[in-house]
Amino acid sequence: MQSDGRIHDRQILDALEAVEPVPFAGPVWRVVRQGREALVGSAAGGRWSPGGGHDVLYTSCTQSGALVEIGYRLLLEPIWPSKIAHNVHELAVQTDRTLYFADVASLAALGVDGARYGSFDYAATHAIAAAAHFLDFDGLHVPSARDTCHNLVIFMDKFDNHETLEDVSCEPVDWEAWRTDWRKKR
Repeated sequence: MQSDGRIHDRQILDALEAVEPVPFAGPVWRVVRQGREALVGSAAGGRWSPGGGHDVLYTSCTQSGALVEIGYRLLLEPIWPSKIAHNVHELAVQTDRTLYFADVASLAALGVDGARYGSFDYAATHAIAAAAHFLDFDGLHVPSARDTCHNLVIFMDKFDNHETLEDVSCEPVDWEAWRTDWRKKR
């Protein structure tokens, strides 16, 4: 089977076809650069998006989870980017056909190595996301690789008219305070 020029792993397709999609309804958070629309997805590559195929909206089920996802990436820079400014948005989301994974262990049968889940080796998660998209799931409710919470990853082109996605609130991120708190927890 093919989608976007990719051949899907038959075992993953079979496993995901056996999973009943679940709805998701609740608040999620997303950190974006100031001036960027919070409800616009990205086709750039990530843990759950191979890149270039379809727009994905990455969100977290907790505000702290959203902050750590972006903060972690910023911490990888040799020098903290002092001029960068972000907002954290609370979004109201309702989906209908979401693929839910309770924990990293539940991803093992699909080829995800739990010991490497936090690494930048995305081959297994890309294969799962591509198959889920092909099977018309509207998103993935997955464990965060950076926090103890879950993330909701939405396939923007699979979102139906009766599903909800609203920007509820927005506040600037104080990265200096976040970094201080991060250091205390380490």
